[in-house]
Amino acid sequence: MNEIHRPTSYPVKAAYYYSRMKPPAKNEIQKTTGPGQSLTNVLSESKKVKVLVEESADQLSSVNAELKQEISEQVSPPVVENILEKSESVEEKVHEASEKLAAVNRALANEVRARVMLEHQLAAATEQQLAARHAAFHDNLTGLPNRALFDNRLEYGLAQAKRHGWNLAVLFLDLDDFKIINDSYGHEVGDSVLKTIAQRLRENSRSDDTISRHGGDEFLCLLMESRREQDVAVIAEKIIAAIQAPCHVNTADLSISLGVKTSIGIAMFPKDGVTAAALINSADVAMYQAKQSHSGFAFAQ
Repeated sequence: MNEIHRPTSYPVKAAYYYSRMKPPAKNEIQKTTGPGQSLTNVLSESKKVKVLVEESADQLSSVNAELKQEISEQVSPPVVENILEKSESVEEKVHEASEKLAAVNRALANEVRARVMLEHQLAAATEQQLAARHAAFHDNLTGLPNRALFDNRLEYGLAQAKRHGWNLAVLFLDLDDFKIINDSYGHEVGDSVLKTIAQRLRENSRSDDTISRHGGDEFLCLLMESRREQDVAVIAEKIIAAIQAPCHVNTADLSISLGVKTSIGIAMFPKDGVTAAALINSADVAMYQAKQSHSGFAFAQ
């Protein structure tokens, strides 16, 4: 084993031993206090500092042990004893700092766990709130806006139409003889048909329009900025063609294709009403006219 060169005096020896210690670099400690770091990052950096402190404590303890050995082998001048006392005092403080830092890390770890739990609870509460809001304004079966949301959008549409001089149209749809489907095949098949019809209505409407399930087999459509009856008639024909396409239903006990027809009543603002209730009522009356005449759709008279 190689011998360690012994310095010629005790003060030089002390300096030699202290030079072997590796205190934490200044930039390593500064990293733990950078602005904008998350609590988790702070905890991670704090643990790194704790390791550095523990390493420094071990190195200081080793230096002190070697100093004690040197003093025991030779006559100890007062200056060396003084250095050793100070070194041991520093060693105690380093160990104390390490213990306190460990306590801080435990507290930080608890805070991180509490923060993560709080974030999960907040996310769950937000998700529940959004689900509750969606359920309050949408139909459970089809996912379409319900009557409450439709009325709200219709009131807003009327305010915009009055302000900008726009026309708008309300379509009232009723599926012809839908009761026969429920009576013949059961409500499970009927519900499947309603969901298919709802999807087709979505696919044949514009982003600014609103499709709503009014109840049972009835639907409402709000068409914004509908300038001419001819344009609305084209949309009504498109909807009728989409609905009449066969509905393929597959259940545990049945696989069937059903043909569904619809009758549509159309009311135009401001000709057929200037309020939400008046427009819906006019479209309802027009729908019965279309049903009786088997014309597919009819405008309010």
